[in-house]
Amino acid sequence: MKLVTADHMRTLEQRADASGNAYAQMMERAGKAVADAIRARGDAREYNVLVLVGPGNNGGDGLVCARYLRDAGARVALYWWKRVPRADDENYRRCVERHIPITRAEDDPGFAALKNLAAEANVIVDALLGTGVARPIEGILKDLLAALRARLTDRATDLIPLLPLTPPPPRPKIVAVDLPSGLDPDTGALDPATLAADLTVTFAFPKIGHLAFPGANTVGELVVADIGIPSEWADPGLLDVATAREIAALLPARLRDAHKGTFGKALLCVGSANYVGAAFLAGNAATRAGAGLVTLALARTIYPLIAGALRETTFVVLPDDAGALTPDAALVLSNHLADYDALLIGCGFGRNPQTVAFVHALLHQIRNQKSEIRNLVIDADALFALAQAGEWWTRLAPNTAILTPHPGEMATLTGLTRAQVQADRVAVAKKFAAQWQQVVVLKGAFTIVAAPDGRTTLLPFATPALATAGTGDVLAGAIVALLAQHLAPFDAAVAGAYLHGLAGAIAAREIGTAGVIAGDLLPRLPQAARALLSP
Repeated sequence: MKLVTADHMRTLEQRADASGNAYAQMMERAGKAVADAIRARGDAREYNVLVLVGPGNNGGDGLVCARYLRDAGARVALYWWKRVPRADDENYRRCVERHIPITRAEDDPGFAALKNLAAEANVIVDALLGTGVARPIEGILKDLLAALRARLTDRATDLIPLLPLTPPPPRPKIVAVDLPSGLDPDTGALDPATLAADLTVTFAFPKIGHLAFPGANTVGELVVADIGIPSEWADPGLLDVATAREIAALLPARLRDAHKGTFGKALLCVGSANYVGAAFLAGNAATRAGAGLVTLALARTIYPLIAGALRETTFVVLPDDAGALTPDAALVLSNHLADYDALLIGCGFGRNPQTVAFVHALLHQIRNQKSEIRNLVIDADALFALAQAGEWWTRLAPNTAILTPHPGEMATLTGLTRAQVQADRVAVAKKFAAQWQQVVVLKGAFTIVAAPDGRTTLLPFATPALATAGTGDVLAGAIVALLAQHLAPFDAAVAGAYLHGLAGAIAAREIGTAGVIAGDLLPRLPQAARALLSP
């Protein structure tokens, strides 16, 4: 699935119309899709729906949505802004036939009617602007949205529970048609008047603004609905967005006659005395992401701690100095590489100079002594170790590694500032994946995965539930597990990041966005895979 601009979307709609998929048909599909998304979340007969209708096609989508919800048994009211009833407006006529009441903003001084409608609604559909935002919201629309927000705020405080265990009445769910009104579809810029949505239903393709901050904070759950525009019409040079269907197709088949060798052998060199938990999280994640055999290569000092906690893994014990790996551990580890399909290094290493030397010694073994492993994941402090050498990427054979930096680590690797990395994450990831000739996983909200050949995918996950220590170790473990299961490096990186993001979304739903810890992701990795593979 491609990420498109508003202009590109308009071009695709024009092509569809010229090909026989008329604008009226696309509007019908769009409005029905919004109604279907609302109905999928509850019984329409229990809904009081207020549809805010604007003057353009977005408003037309809203009228179609209103009709379908009314036919499903919902109580529906329309509130029009700047829309003129026309005899040739079929969607208007159908709403009138169903006796759906209409209030015009221009006839509602002080927005008294709007406030009354909002007080009764449990669903509010924003069909005012969509991609039609072209200038700052001003005048009556600005006042309308301000009055609505004020009424919703007042309503939320009408009944304050004595105890937090007594939930207040739920506030109305805001559903945006295509985009929340005021969100720039091409940049993610946000008008101060924008009404944040709980659910946004967009059409054919997601728009850049859906997945760019600050606007992404107002989108809520994003649903992409089919309106009859073939996906292959999108410009192939546009940025890809990972989808559940795509990731499900990448996940290895789990055949009934399989054995542990079928699902690959992953070797993880992780942890140090100060970061024992990183070894546990990465090792556990690799088992939960489906690797047939997981072996942890650990500093001798921390081996007993991890061996007592992980019963499903095997171990290679490495020489260390007070819990930090030393350069002579590289030879010990390299003697085991031929037995494994993929290797992860770096999680919880720390930045001891001896460990930095170990990383370079190991890469020397792999590159110059032809050690039998070409599927390598480099994470965390191993990335720091790389950055200590000039033109460090020349120490890696091309197309052999997946690098998994967060923005700070990417800044260290590139010489950019963190702000420069974050200012254009896609361009930075693409540029350096090509320069380094390795797959780059630039972590963060909407993680970017870039390949040396220019393929680039955005992961549609941004949740504060993942903003906690150790979640990067879980991600690295998931990626190396899929790499061991013989996925190509780019596919392993995308699929691992998707499973990780979906596990975070499941944890946020079940626990909350605050208080999720990295360990909560571990049992949810197989839950995520099951959700993807469920019919």
